[in-house]
Amino acid sequence: MWEFLFDLVCVHLNLTEGDYFGLEYQDQRKMTVWLDLLKPTLKQIRRPKNTILRFVVKFFPPDHTQLMEELTRYFFALQIKRDLACGRLICNDTSAALMVSHIIQSEIGDFDETQSWQHLLHNKYLPDQDAIRDKITDCHRKHVGQTPAESDFQLLEIARRLEMYGVRLHPAKDREGTKLSLAVAHTGVLVFQGYTKINAFNWSKIRKLSFKRKRFLIKLRADPNAHHDTLEFAMASRDCCKIFWKICVEYHAFFRLFEEPKPKPKPILFTRGSSFRFSGRTQKQIIDYVKDSELKKVPFERKHSKILSNSSMSPQPASFRSQVPKEVIQFLVSPFILSLIYCNYAPFSFLGRFVHIYRHFWSVFNSSLSRYLNLELLCRSPASDDSPLGSPHVIVNGSGSVNGQGIGCTGVLGPGQSPEGRQLSPLTSPLLTEAGYVRNDDEDEARRKKFPTDKAYFIAKELLTTERTYLKDLQVITESFQSFVGKDEVLPDSVKNLISANYDPVYKFHQGFLKEVEQRLAQWSGRSNAHIKGDYQRIGDILLKNIQGLRQLTIHLQKHSECLVELERACRSSRKVETVCRDFEQQRVCYLPFNIFLLRPLHRLLHYKLILERLCKHYPPTHEDFRDCRAALADISEMVLQLQGAMMKMENFQKLLELKKDLTGIDNLAIHGREFIRLGCLSKLSGKGLQQRMFFLFSDSLVYTSRGMTPSNQFKVHGQLSLYGMTIRESEEEWGVPHSFTLFGQRQSVVVAASCASEMERWVEDIRMAIDLAEQSSSPSTDLLSTSLPDNSKSDSGAEQESEEELCSSRSSLERQGHRGNTTVHVCWHRNTSVSMVDFSVAVENQLSGNLLRKFKNSNGWQKLWVVFTNFSLFFYKSHQDDYPLASLPLLGYSVTVPCESENIHKDYVFKLHFKSHVYYFRSESEYTFERWMEVIRSATCSTSHSTRKDLY
Repeated sequence: MWEFLFDLVCVHLNLTEGDYFGLEYQDQRKMTVWLDLLKPTLKQIRRPKNTILRFVVKFFPPDHTQLMEELTRYFFALQIKRDLACGRLICNDTSAALMVSHIIQSEIGDFDETQSWQHLLHNKYLPDQDAIRDKITDCHRKHVGQTPAESDFQLLEIARRLEMYGVRLHPAKDREGTKLSLAVAHTGVLVFQGYTKINAFNWSKIRKLSFKRKRFLIKLRADPNAHHDTLEFAMASRDCCKIFWKICVEYHAFFRLFEEPKPKPKPILFTRGSSFRFSGRTQKQIIDYVKDSELKKVPFERKHSKILSNSSMSPQPASFRSQVPKEVIQFLVSPFILSLIYCNYAPFSFLGRFVHIYRHFWSVFNSSLSRYLNLELLCRSPASDDSPLGSPHVIVNGSGSVNGQGIGCTGVLGPGQSPEGRQLSPLTSPLLTEAGYVRNDDEDEARRKKFPTDKAYFIAKELLTTERTYLKDLQVITESFQSFVGKDEVLPDSVKNLISANYDPVYKFHQGFLKEVEQRLAQWSGRSNAHIKGDYQRIGDILLKNIQGLRQLTIHLQKHSECLVELERACRSSRKVETVCRDFEQQRVCYLPFNIFLLRPLHRLLHYKLILERLCKHYPPTHEDFRDCRAALADISEMVLQLQGAMMKMENFQKLLELKKDLTGIDNLAIHGREFIRLGCLSKLSGKGLQQRMFFLFSDSLVYTSRGMTPSNQFKVHGQLSLYGMTIRESEEEWGVPHSFTLFGQRQSVVVAASCASEMERWVEDIRMAIDLAEQSSSPSTDLLSTSLPDNSKSDSGAEQESEEELCSSRSSLERQGHRGNTTVHVCWHRNTSVSMVDFSVAVENQLSGNLLRKFKNSNGWQKLWVVFTNFSLFFYKSHQDDYPLASLPLLGYSVTVPCESENIHKDYVFKLHFKSHVYYFRSESEYTFERWMEVIRSATCSTSHSTRKDLY
């Protein structure tokens, strides 16, 4: 039953690593005893109505970084504060002053002489605090800018190095009658004289621990240098011996065993010795569980309080408590739970007892927490019978603060409200940043991690792989393009110098950046002593240093849009320049339209921002890398905000220039104020029936085309509908064509049909949005077309069609004829789908590179390839050092799934790409990279583009 109660407390606190904690109480002999969760109530607690249970730290690990969750470390910090206040954590004045200064920093923030002095006058953190008050204030001065979480981290870092850290002294005497104290730690049994450790017996040296009446015996393993193989200590009573022996058994099992010991079978007739055993998970099991399970992290952020007099450091009279409003709840649990269990234990069967107690527990737990004080949490300071400091209470108010320290919450919720509208527990709600998220075991099991390496490593590795691709893209501009146009010297010197002056410094900077990232990842994944110490298991310091350096290049980044405009002007003014640029785009190294490369540095800022956001979300605030990542994120966010306006304009301008190459029959597509919205396939209803047409939606007009049969394979414009005054009506019933709608323009009307309901919804929504934008303009737009072209073209059914293999190859026959055949427009035409400008913007952010294993549908082996995802396509290389891709796979229209059991792909982290009869399998190295590839590929497939688009709008 007690195990059930303890589990309820941990669940209510959202505490995964609850096995480090325990419930202690004072028995009738005034001895502090740990509650045995497996032992019946009546055999432990004689007077339940007068018993107080305290939820405190039971097992102190040697290093607080072994605690996997931030919430656990926060409770450990509360325990250290309690131990300092009651005089249990003994240390020199310097360490004491430093720890108290961190406590004050976490409570009131940066040093202010008057405020800090007043705060120390009204609050007692040490029994002899007045004697070292000046030292405390001197230390407090040095913590400017330190957050509460960082202060708690430093508090634990100092405490763990102290000799008395986690020590609970048990009085004893040796054989000569000398007064000593025994204690137990993760290493073994310790012997103290006063507060000085004089001996230690490691678990590896201890053969057996036992007790006989008042004698506590330590039997050591055979050692020729030892004088005695059995050490004997006398304690006050048999009960004292047994209590200490139990603690030693639990410490040994928790820190030394791999799994919980199995219970011994009970003898039938006679019992010999104690049947006590350790119950619960061992430290190794806890660490493995948290590592192997991708648990929902619940970090929390506490804010500084400016209250000088901390009510938690002095006992409150009953009159004060009676005046506390309903929304102010004491941070205590379990109203008269002991008497409840005691009274209901006998009359019921086991199941009836369980249900009865459970119902009563929760009914009282939710209604009258502040009325009964039978179970204290560790954040209470020691009671008056332990210390002259009294029994302070921790108050949690409706705004989410602990001891006056606000606790941030990311959701916009009312006090105590969960996202679903349910009342949250007063214990969980102030501690969570995600509006009181409660773990679900089924959800955790479903998301169980299979790879042991830290997720931060794979985030850093994503930075490395994408940086390699980015540097190759910069090399296309700084080396390949400049070398190619320099042969004929047709490009004006002004444009050539503008590109060189603003891209060469960026390229040189990122060469150094990439080297630093490569070195760090090599050290991180290596097996040197530095790796074991964890000195290189971070990336934030490199990111912070280089992003600060990148800010110095902002003047060059601002000029990149000018480079794009000037290059376009040069192409317009000179046919030779345009021809040279077109010829360069046919080079294998230029695997994308060249203008996309010119915008790469601006897009890369978005990638750094996303990577840093993932790191900051992954790290707890006390992680050594969190501070650098947060500072780097602030810097890159400022740069993105500064350049975002120009970036959006240039993306639209670049897209208009790209479409201009695919269209014929339009004089000037890229004019000021025109915005591209969507392109894709629709079937147009005419006298000859439904004919496939390519539609282009702009902010001022809708243009429809058919695929030409010319060597360049451009799309020939047939007509234009002005959006000014246009109306739209769904017309399936009128024409008997599924997914059809009619567009009524000023001069003509057009009936079109989409391939499916979702495609129709996307087109109708975007056209209506574009009509609204056109109506807001002052006057109708001018015609796009150079001449008015009637829709009298023949059906394209006899036109040459590319096969899927041709479309997916990097050098199709169409490209050899002088035009790249796998552009986005051609892919949409070939697969009868559409894509919007919002989808292009999403694709800019969702770029990824890395090694993948590829397998075809009917092949047996896996082929290792370097894969780059960009511009809705996968590009395949032998290695990251290759200058150009071997092949490409446009993904528009594809579906990404996980292989089913019947496909016999018995490998981890495999995803499947399929379109009609074309099936590809890809295998990644870890769960994180698997999820990232799935995420970015889904952004390029028709199955998720609509939902993504809605989120952005």
